Amino acid sequence: MTFILGISAFYHDSAATIIKDGKIIAAVQEERFTRIKHDSSFPTNSIKFVLKYCNIKLSNIDHIIFFEKPFLKFERLLETYVAFAPKGFWQFTKSMPLWLKNKLFQKKQILDDLKKINNSFIDEKKLYFSEHHLSHAASAFYPSPFNEAIILTADGVGEWATTTVAIGRGNELEIVKELHFPHSLGLLYSAFTYYTGFKVNSGEYKLMGLAPYGEPKYSKIIKDYLIDIKEDGTFKLDQTYFDYATGFKMTSKKFNLLFGNKERDSNNEKINQFHMDIAASIQEITEEIMIKLTSSLSEEYKLKNLCMAGGVALNCVANGKILKKNIFDNIWIQPASGDAGGSLGACLAFWYKHLKKNRVINKNDSMQGSLLGPEYKQNDIEEKLTDLGAKFETFNLDELINKTVSSIINGDAVGWFQGRMEFGPRALGARSILGDPRSEKMQKNLNLKVKYRESFRPFAPSILEDDLENWFDIKIESPYMLMVGNVSKNKSFNMSEEEKKLFGIEKLNIKRSEIPAVTHVDYSARIQTVNFERNKLYYNLILEFKKKTGCPILINTSFNIRGEPIVCTPAEAFKCFMGTEMDTLVIGNCFLKKDNQNKNLLKNYRNQFELD
Repeated sequence: MTFILGISAFYHDSAATIIKDGKIIAAVQEERFTRIKHDSSFPTNSIKFVLKYCNIKLSNIDHIIFFEKPFLKFERLLETYVAFAPKGFWQFTKSMPLWLKNKLFQKKQILDDLKKINNSFIDEKKLYFSEHHLSHAASAFYPSPFNEAIILTADGVGEWATTTVAIGRGNELEIVKELHFPHSLGLLYSAFTYYTGFKVNSGEYKLMGLAPYGEPKYSKIIKDYLIDIKEDGTFKLDQTYFDYATGFKMTSKKFNLLFGNKERDSNNEKINQFHMDIAASIQEITEEIMIKLTSSLSEEYKLKNLCMAGGVALNCVANGKILKKNIFDNIWIQPASGDAGGSLGACLAFWYKHLKKNRVINKNDSMQGSLLGPEYKQNDIEEKLTDLGAKFETFNLDELINKTVSSIINGDAVGWFQGRMEFGPRALGARSILGDPRSEKMQKNLNLKVKYRESFRPFAPSILEDDLENWFDIKIESPYMLMVGNVSKNKSFNMSEEEKKLFGIEKLNIKRSEIPAVTHVDYSARIQTVNFERNKLYYNLILEFKKKTGCPILINTSFNIRGEPIVCTPAEAFKCFMGTEMDTLVIGNCFLKKDNQNKNLLKNYRNQFELD
């Protein structure tokens, strides 16, 4: 019996994963425990959880794998400053002491932090270092349902690589192509995230959601000045427009002059049509690059399966465009595509690639629905809710589903807390806020009264897998909410001539389909398909909603407010419930209505977390 612990840390989305004889047992992000979104600190809490879940001590772990190589990152930093000198000298003098004090000696820091978890851990030979993009590629290929595939990884930057191509066959995985820093699609997208006033490494999905409100008016300028895109999808960025290589900002003054505006001040400046058009433009460029890359790879390697990971793989709109081009027969994307998933990939790469173990392929995949985090027993839930002063009723599962469906049909926003927490950025029916997709008001109400976030933000539909083709124009399952498709024509409503003339946020209130709450302004939706195998309880809930309404879909958004990590514990769920205008909370077998709660327990949750 072999246990392997994977760790990602020190950049963003720190996490820990344990596999046992190659099987994924537990995985979780540190942010869920510390309540600091995208927490980059050493994942002490995450490691303690995965060890406890496996009922073992750290000293019983056979191998510990860190997801990247710090020395290679340091080499990149030094060479970058030499290449750009004398530009960036000020940043060099600021960052070098930090590297010399902490980051360069991360092996010692990791070992010291591990010893704090278990002071009897003394075997330093158990610690190994993977490579950043190898960890990503392994996280995408090894859990996939494919025996062979092309693996595309794209993110900001690892040690040197920003985009890599790997070929996976059986238990073998080899990186065959790389693009290197500073030429990065992830950093290009993040530069525009920064420019439109959103937080880098957090707000990229806002930029993606904003894009359909605009027109890609600036695509030609981006291609003429910022990026040179080759026919095979490879590219180079003109670094005079950016400041991320040697400065403290993403963009330079030259970037601002090119587009005629400074970066948006999110505290004082509202989003306007310019920002929407900028978002549409960089989204179009991203899609063009990803389609060219995947097309050229398909042509070169003649493989029918594609796996993806890295932060860019979370751009589900681009993923949907690749799917529609029919470049590959099958696509599988790692649900924890960001750095958190690197902890998983590091484990799997060591097990299959280093230890040469045989690979068992699961026909769905081996992620278990990505439900790999903490769970709570019914007794513990009831005890905690009682301690908090909550008023609740307890029902068996059939009654619970009926009560919940009735609440959703009534127009309520329902907090749904069940089973093991999701690994990765998406709520998949374990830590979710649910609603009726047929409601014309629900999208706006959830954004403004529950999530406390921008009104333009779209919500995802969770749909029974067997009903997918009746409602959307895609035919491939999307269990991890990483594919965008359009609402079927027979479920959509045509816009009037007057409605077609509307601009920007004015487009928001048009009823476009039978499920307006999950239909974005361009008739698209970020789809989650739900089947009985991956999440039995959530499947049965949607099935009951379908029986009562004829609609096999629920709104599914993450159980949190903007800027807050997804809730992890019953106490956090109750706090979020009492601090927002959520109507109902269903946690384990416990059913809570807001109207029944002690009014003294209501909280002002709106300003609890910073904007992301």
